[in-house]
Amino acid sequence: MSARASSGLRSTERLAARRRTRRRRAFVVLIILILVLLGAAVYGLRQSAVRISHVEVFGGDPTLATYASETMQGSYFGLIPRDSIFFFPAQNIRAKILAANSDIAAVSIFRSGLSSLSININLRAGIARWCGLASAFGTASECYVFDDSGLIFAISASTTQTINPFSVYAPLTSSTSNPLGASIASAEELPATFDFARRLATLGALVSSIVIHNGQVDDYVASSTRITYLLGEEQNAFTALVSSNNNFNLSDGSVDYVDLRFDGKVYLKKRE
Repeated sequence: MSARASSGLRSTERLAARRRTRRRRAFVVLIILILVLLGAAVYGLRQSAVRISHVEVFGGDPTLATYASETMQGSYFGLIPRDSIFFFPAQNIRAKILAANSDIAAVSIFRSGLSSLSININLRAGIARWCGLASAFGTASECYVFDDSGLIFAISASTTQTINPFSVYAPLTSSTSNPLGASIASAEELPATFDFARRLATLGALVSSIVIHNGQVDDYVASSTRITYLLGEEQNAFTALVSSNNNFNLSDGSVDYVDLRFDGKVYLKKRE
């Protein structure tokens, strides 16, 4: 019985050894297969057929394509090309374009084939011109353009077109010597403020400048008349103005100012 037990034990050990050997061989074969597949994948990714050779820009300056070309130079870990159509650095390209071009609101990047990239540019829309703080009203030497969020993104040139024609004097959210990239304070109030200015045109008063300071708004019309009301109270101010409009003329320069800051009341001063 002892010899039989010993023989059986040796047989079991040999069987276990053969199984371990087969497992090691299978593991080695699997590693080799994985390495071969990885090598084939890297080789395939390095082929010109799947590498970006053409970048096209829509809605913006064609030279913006150079940001993509420069960002796609080199490779990841020395193996995978950065200009691979499958692994190109879209986020880095987008970030570089936005950082260098304040007039661009958004950048969309998408594949257009196996070797082409398309970049879609959305430019900021100029809402109006910001010409400085209220304390500098009428003395600005240079104006800037801001978008619907109140972000100042460009210097206003003589040919610059904005949605609203008037100039805005208002504080910024932070003190800075360079307004580019800064934001206008209380920007969320601007749509209602601009709507009030446009509605004044129906009364014959074309607004040329808007001055925002200390929670109030001064609208200066073409006749140099000043119309003052509290920021955020546009509807009440316009209602009061319309109710008394028959008593004065806003378009002929006969009125020095109209004060609408007091609920339901209209105070004005006529020029002599």
